[in-house]
Amino acid sequence: MTRKILILLLTVVTPIGWSYPIDGHDYTHIQRLKYTNALRLPPGARLPLSDVLPSGDGITSLPDADSKLSARIKSALGDHASNYSVAVLDISDHDQPLYAAHNENHIANIGSVGKFLVLFALFDKLARLYPDDIEARERVLRDSSITVNDWIVHDSHTVPIVDADSGEPARRKLHIGDRGNLWEFLDWMASASSNAAASMVVQQVILLEHFGRDYPAEPSVTRRFLEQSSPGELGELWLAAMQRPLEAAGFDTGRIRQGSPFTATAKRYVSGTSSVGNVRDLVRLLNLIEAERFVDPWSSRETKRLLYMTERRIRYASHPALNNAAVYFKSGSYYSCEPEPDFLCRKYRGNRINRLASIAIIESPADSPALRYMVAVMSNVLYVNSAVAHQTLAMRIHRLIEAQHQSQSLQESPEAASPYPSPISHEDTLSGTP
Repeated sequence: MTRKILILLLTVVTPIGWSYPIDGHDYTHIQRLKYTNALRLPPGARLPLSDVLPSGDGITSLPDADSKLSARIKSALGDHASNYSVAVLDISDHDQPLYAAHNENHIANIGSVGKFLVLFALFDKLARLYPDDIEARERVLRDSSITVNDWIVHDSHTVPIVDADSGEPARRKLHIGDRGNLWEFLDWMASASSNAAASMVVQQVILLEHFGRDYPAEPSVTRRFLEQSSPGELGELWLAAMQRPLEAAGFDTGRIRQGSPFTATAKRYVSGTSSVGNVRDLVRLLNLIEAERFVDPWSSRETKRLLYMTERRIRYASHPALNNAAVYFKSGSYYSCEPEPDFLCRKYRGNRINRLASIAIIESPADSPALRYMVAVMSNVLYVNSAVAHQTLAMRIHRLIEAQHQSQSLQESPEAASPYPSPISHEDTLSGTP
């Protein structure tokens, strides 16, 4: 009998960090912000709304890659350098920006980092509908009421949600019938990385594209439109909304795009295409935030707030070297396993595919940044714990940026004395897996 090979496609189900400044409830009505305990946060996660702003130091275009810093980054990757793509843009000195890269043009699936592109599309559509009316955009996000439908099936991620009956916060999967405003769904998509929430945001992008200023339409009207539209019709609206801001900003959608929703049911309802990205374009997008051109200044600000980590830090963002830094972060894991003698498939350790993508803006120290840089990393190193590998790489890049500016280390670390740290070992280097 022919042996059947079973491929297991896995999604990450570990608890993950939450974003958005902790004093943002009154502005956004994101309910879980009422329960955030500031005393549990690392110093870099305590900035108020008023301090979470684009720096204005973003640049017009990326400079040529600095050969010395690029070589040091490649060296820090060790024997698996060919399995990494890394891009770093340092704007600590606005007059002398520094760019470094390794395998910057490698194109691959970026997993949940594609939710960052959904933010771009949503804010672009709001800006087109209300170019001179910020209050109208805020009303759409804050005063909308979205009811979860079967577009969420199936998703294993949990979200921080306030129980409608008890009024107490809990972490659980979204259920059909749950409600929230659009800001909450953006929060669940960006910080909790919920695929269910992301597919509901995809639905709202389509509805905004169709109804325009009549969004949100009456629930019966919305339901009838969704039920009567074919996957091809909804797919046309979706792709138009997703491609428009990227093309307007000068990106090639053959190199970076989110081509489909994030859950199986939503993908049946919406015809799409493949999803791809590369580290060079991801850093360019992060730079648009700092340049206040991630659509426009208001959209740049709100995107930065949605990426600001104010709870448990994970993966690239979790190294203690970044505790005093403000970290604006999104990551995405995509891994799969196949049967192999003496191999146990575990999270972040695929033996067939083991992709992990991370994007981050780092401002260190948070209250008065001397260092401001952005990073995009993509890796596919089989068998290793990619979450820990990214965590370790974060420290190494941070030390290289510190050394570049000849500054004293901003955080205490046993390795701080060495400006050019040794390569990643690709073994678990910290107690506990992020």
